[in-house]
Amino acid sequence: MNTTNEILIIDLEATCWENDRIPIGEKVDIIEIGICKLDLKSKAISQKQSIYVIPERSEINEFCTKLTGITPQLIEEKGIYFEEACEKILDEYDSSALTWAGFGNFDREQIFEQCDWLGIEIPFGGQYLNVMEEFREHFSLHKMTGLKRALEYLKMDFEGNHHSGADDAYNAAKILRKILE
Repeated sequence: MNTTNEILIIDLEATCWENDRIPIGEKVDIIEIGICKLDLKSKAISQKQSIYVIPERSEINEFCTKLTGITPQLIEEKGIYFEEACEKILDEYDSSALTWAGFGNFDREQIFEQCDWLGIEIPFGGQYLNVMEEFREHFSLHKMTGLKRALEYLKMDFEGNHHSGADDAYNAAKILRKILE
């Protein structure tokens, strides 16, 4: 655990296709980085935001918009390139010094893959916490469970919209906070 007593929780939304049928020539691209900070001392969750990202290797289709609520127009208005998003995270969250977490391993793997593709540094510190795995181990569950089910198990309400990166990150932070009590 880091000495700063803060953990960053992220949740990504990415380009997606029905039945995971990725068109030839396209790759999964991050289109939103939802992020917030959990203070381990005060238990406060702060600095929640959505950073919208311009996809560079694929398009946002109707299926993806229905799932995430993210439209090509939204990206056109608010999107920044992934490399800029990484710089923003480093600047605003001092992320290289902090442990980071996500619900499952998809977010970590996608960050690594996209940074590798661009040849840029990963904007997070070394230690990654898989909140899904931590939850499963903490409650001695036999199988993995999704974000909404984990909240139901804890008798907590899902706040916001599912598949909104910022809302999913915030809800994952609530689960992590409960586990660490």
